Amino acid sequence: MGIDIEKILPLIKVENGAILSAQGDITIGFKVILPEIFTLSDRDYEAYHQTWIKAIRLLLQGCIFHKQDWFVESNFKADFEKAGKSFLSRSSERFFNERECLEHHCYIYLTQKPKDRKLGSSVYSNLLRKSIVPQQTINPVLFKDFLDSAGQFERILKDSGFVTLARMNNDELAGTIEKAGAIERYCFLSTPGKRPVLQDIHIKDEIRVGNNHCELYTLADVEDLPALCGSRINYDKYSTDRTKFSIGFASPLGQLLNCNHILNQYVFIEDSQKTIKRLEAKKLRLQSLSGYSRENAISRDAVNDFLNEAIGQQRLPVKAHFNVLAWSDDEAKVKDLKNLVSSAMAQMDATAKQETDGAPQIWFAGMPGNQADFPMNETFDTFVEQATCFFNLETNYRDSVSPFGIRLGDRLTGKPVHVDISDEPMRLGWTTNRSKFTIGPSGSGKSFWTNHLLRSYYEQGAHIVVMDIGHSYRGLCELAGGYYFTYSETDPIKFNPFHLADGDVLDTEKKESIKTLLLALWKKDDEPYRRSEYVAISNALTGYYKHLDTFPDIFPCFNTFYEYLMEHYLQVLEDGKVKEKDFDVANFLYVLNPYYRGGEFDYLLNATENLDLLHERFIVFEIDACKDHPILFPVVTLIIMEMIISKMRKLPGIRKVVLIEECWKAIAKEGMAEYIRYLYKTMRKFYGEPIVVTQEVEDIISSPVVKQAIINNSDCKILLDQSKYQNKFDAIQELLGLTDKEKAMILSMNKSNDPKRKYKEVFISLGQFSKVYRTEVSLEEYLAYTTEESEKVKVHQYAAKYGSIQKGIAMLAMEMRTKN
Repeated sequence: MGIDIEKILPLIKVENGAILSAQGDITIGFKVILPEIFTLSDRDYEAYHQTWIKAIRLLLQGCIFHKQDWFVESNFKADFEKAGKSFLSRSSERFFNERECLEHHCYIYLTQKPKDRKLGSSVYSNLLRKSIVPQQTINPVLFKDFLDSAGQFERILKDSGFVTLARMNNDELAGTIEKAGAIERYCFLSTPGKRPVLQDIHIKDEIRVGNNHCELYTLADVEDLPALCGSRINYDKYSTDRTKFSIGFASPLGQLLNCNHILNQYVFIEDSQKTIKRLEAKKLRLQSLSGYSRENAISRDAVNDFLNEAIGQQRLPVKAHFNVLAWSDDEAKVKDLKNLVSSAMAQMDATAKQETDGAPQIWFAGMPGNQADFPMNETFDTFVEQATCFFNLETNYRDSVSPFGIRLGDRLTGKPVHVDISDEPMRLGWTTNRSKFTIGPSGSGKSFWTNHLLRSYYEQGAHIVVMDIGHSYRGLCELAGGYYFTYSETDPIKFNPFHLADGDVLDTEKKESIKTLLLALWKKDDEPYRRSEYVAISNALTGYYKHLDTFPDIFPCFNTFYEYLMEHYLQVLEDGKVKEKDFDVANFLYVLNPYYRGGEFDYLLNATENLDLLHERFIVFEIDACKDHPILFPVVTLIIMEMIISKMRKLPGIRKVVLIEECWKAIAKEGMAEYIRYLYKTMRKFYGEPIVVTQEVEDIISSPVVKQAIINNSDCKILLDQSKYQNKFDAIQELLGLTDKEKAMILSMNKSNDPKRKYKEVFISLGQFSKVYRTEVSLEEYLAYTTEESEKVKVHQYAAKYGSIQKGIAMLAMEMRTKN
């Protein structure tokens, strides 16, 4: 026989952001945002725990605190419109589409009971009987007192910095036509934010809501509780011999319990004097019966200890109850719910009790606004300090609100998370610059991570300049259609510092860079130049560009500059009667002759392609083959320096990223260390982000200048798998200024990766905020980023076969999926 729920609904109305029950109970609700899981330190957990204690102690006598955490199975929904036309972005959306995850929503309900209200129990419940009118008239003064205490409660939590609360309005509590409210959502187990759907509720033999079979597991008896509780426990999956990784004490019942469930946490604030008086009477009864049973004597001592602690340490005695309502619409999965919940509670050293007869009353009392009808025989006496240990303290990873960022993965499920490690941290005051450095040993996924970072930044409009050794960025550069400079005997490296792109002018900065280059080619490292020589070269450059204006058909390059010197500038010097001791032009021409047509290095400064370095957005300098060359290397580094400085000063409002890969060890000499120092100190002012990548910290500290420049001026520290250094990580920790929590996070990376998925984890520290993410990508992205030689060769073979690297990667990925 069916019963219309309206006939037994214990609520009268929702108004002024409060729920009024038929018994006169007033309930207000808050939407709560908790800290992200795996981000708090031991000290944070203790401070967080104390915050809950302080907040709950402010609630009035007769108030019920009900924290309700929803964990609902969900799927990531791809946004192909946002991905746009980008080949790799669309591949990423397809890869993550329908990725399973747990969606978490947290609510706090504060209920104020009228005085002398009849308490609920498993025998009596308003599920079976409903009062026609409230037992007492609502007193405006009492309501104001309740709101005042609730406001203080809210302020304490907000001021802690751990929790964000927002008061729920009428529509959020009662719902609308378009959106289910908190009451309707609980009754029908609706997904938050979805349209309301009415369903039948069956409570005779089991709780069944529509097709969902529900099971209720409680922590309601002290015998089932752990002997010890605290603000945190060790998470063995991420702990090592040297570090203990902390999570919230009740986290096994929250984010780590992988099924549809609601975690209900109740604290009942009662008259403490009445509670003490009741327990004194209980102690006397047990005393009189202690001679008949040793259990009575033990119980007497326990009650006596409780009373001594309550009075001696001014503890607040409360009643508490905790339960997990788990459900599934798949009967096969329903059988696994008991194992999942029991295992989760066992991690807390607690014993799960499956409720059957009392389940409907407990479930019904969990309805927002009906907390005061909770069956009190299902609660236990404790102190607020112990009760708050069983609160779920954490939520899942959240997306950054910034439009700029990079796609990473939630550590638990791999659900995509939008993360801004550049702009938002500065806006929030976590960092003061965008400088970064990355440390990761060989095989840790270092180049893979930086490929992913650069590609994300490039697609969002940044200019990228990479100095590399090892061809790690060739695939990405080809996909971006950028310039890839490398040296080989058949295709030597070529530049043209004399060329001016459309719209560019010969400003002072351009002239200075060319003069610096010419002087570097002419003079030895330890050979100074005279002021007269500097002026002569300056005049030569000015005359050359005037000559180009007169003869626009002349192509600007070193060849034509050299010819101008021989054919025109020599005459200028003679007419000006410049003495040889002031400027030895013959020596100048002789030394620079190898760079002129027919000379040994005639290719170096006479390029006819890849000329517009200023406006090209993706440029890679692969300098492995020329890093030890006494002629080529200084030229390459000077041209790179000039180009970066030119981008900094001539491209206002555009993000510039300079990535110095392993090759920085080769260029950190002969003034280049000072240049790196300049970049790290100055690029911030020009919307720039210098990034240094290295395998070991020792590489950085080997150069005192670079050590101070990089570490002191990098607010963003990125580390990959450091497990091989865990026995000597203390030195790294001290050098980088890492906390013990950050050390535990770093050494936990890749310790419990999902064996069914291929990814590496990355640690990112942004000042005082640190987190570990997955770097998980689609197969197409993997093929674009890979540094495995066999895979790179195959990608280039397919690119040659199908006409472009994009088509080659697409076909290779299709074949690989077909084989698997």
